[in-house]
Amino acid sequence: MLVPEILRWRLIALFMLALLVPALTTEATSGGSEVRILRVSGPIQPASAEYMLTGIRTAADEGAQAALVILDTPGGLLQSTREIVKVLLDPPLPVILFVAPGGAEAASAGAFLVMAANVAAMAPGTSIGASTPVSAAGGDDVGGAMGRKILNSTASFAKSIAEQRGRNTEWAENAVREAASATDTEALELGIIDRIASDTQDLLRQLDGHTIEIKGEKRVLALNAVKLVEVEPTVRQQVVGFLADPTIAYFLLLAGILGLYLELSNPGGMVPGVIGAICLFVAAASFQILPINFSGLGLLVLGIALLVAELFVPSFGILGVGGFVAFVLGSLYLFEAPGGGLIVDRGVIAGAATAVAAIMLLMATLALGTLGKRSVTGVAGLIGQTCTIRDVDARAGRILLQGEIWSATWTGEMQVGDHAKVIKVEGLLVTVARTDTEKEQV
Repeated sequence: MLVPEILRWRLIALFMLALLVPALTTEATSGGSEVRILRVSGPIQPASAEYMLTGIRTAADEGAQAALVILDTPGGLLQSTREIVKVLLDPPLPVILFVAPGGAEAASAGAFLVMAANVAAMAPGTSIGASTPVSAAGGDDVGGAMGRKILNSTASFAKSIAEQRGRNTEWAENAVREAASATDTEALELGIIDRIASDTQDLLRQLDGHTIEIKGEKRVLALNAVKLVEVEPTVRQQVVGFLADPTIAYFLLLAGILGLYLELSNPGGMVPGVIGAICLFVAAASFQILPINFSGLGLLVLGIALLVAELFVPSFGILGVGGFVAFVLGSLYLFEAPGGGLIVDRGVIAGAATAVAAIMLLMATLALGTLGKRSVTGVAGLIGQTCTIRDVDARAGRILLQGEIWSATWTGEMQVGDHAKVIKVEGLLVTVARTDTEKEQV
């Protein structure tokens, strides 16, 4: 039976449509079925900056629909923050920045990242702001011409970010100049963020169908059944992140100096010297990453040198006190971080200073305890020791002193086996006298 002409063409059309629809569907959804999750926790520094930037670029290269950055930071280096902001303001794909979980913060430099993202969101119980630059010692870095220059530059930086993203420019500037901060609800009311979401899934549901402009092209987010892919930092980024911790670098420096001191004071031990050298080289690698303050480093090294000198030079505590003050000041000013967040933990500095003070007190106590006492070591410690005559040859011979054979001289008569007392030591020759004599020759 022949198929009617019109029916035949309808079947052909349906067949072509069946082939075309999957192709169209694949074209519309391919490369956009994933959202890459990046987790940034802790200070913003070179390792976290590299992690974010490579994660965003890789996500774009591999066709992900968006990158979701989950942030919890107390701040960090301003230079690293600027590098991240450059990419966030002109990203290769939509970037969603989410301050989470509850209790997290986007303080100091973190506020700049939130304002620079395509979409900014916060979880309940989080906070943002307090972006005033601080010094490495923890105080406001606004004193003097250089301080005002940094403050004005940072305020302009925050304001320009807010302007470009259509956020609250007045609050952005106040966050820098007056350390203004806001809770999640306040941030939403002030126009600092776009959403409040309880968790990642809630945020994705809210943003489903949201339109974002990327490089002049409008993209509609389809996040209803998207696949979430966690982006793990590379081994290199983990190592750099570990070394970029100021407290770790501080410990490495102290351990290196202590190891070398033990090796130099007791040559031949090898182990303290090797460990100390390794710690110093690793600390030097940390200093290449961190913004080191060479004045602070100089004070720290000077303080340790003065403390060591106190053990060998009788300065009545002057070197020790000066070394302690230099040690504490050097520890406080060891790193320069005008963006905030990268400082040596104050508890660690307090602990190290307490240990140094305890060692100084112990050494001073031991030194005072030896005043007026006869030396019991070295040549001076031999004076007054009892010995036994071993060989006799007129008024000279050999004696047994502390398990060793010494050449000796004496006055009077001596017999083998007699006991005598050391009254004088000249090089390897010992002068002794009978223990029962009333008058000793010196």
